Amino acid sequence: YIWIHGTKPEPLMRSKTRIVKGGKEPEIWGFDGSSTNQAPGSNSDCVLQPVFTCPDPLRGGDNVLVLCEVQLTDFTPHPTNTRAAARAVAEKYADMSPMFGIEQEYTFFQNG
Repeated sequence: YIWIHGTKPEPLMRSKTRIVKGGKEPEIWGFDGSSTNQAPGSNSDCVLQPVFTCPDPLRGGDNVLVLCEVQLTDFTPHPTNTRAAARAVAEKYADMSPMFGIEQEYTFFQNG
């Protein structure tokens, strides 16, 4: 389970491991948000909502990476959950095509 925590100014990625029976989808899982700057110690429960899974390229086999959104215990998006806001915008404008450009920079090295 991988999520973005609440440290400022730069949030970092956090993770924890769970064993899930073969063929079963990853489920909602809780964590202590006080250790990730996402909740006070007196009310520290937060929820990890799986949103995407993919094969684990390092462990291989049946292992998967589970990307998660952080939610409050009432299952509303946590204030640090910027993915929820981005998803709402993407859904609102789903009938439109994005227009953007990507700048690519290259550096060439010569051997010898």
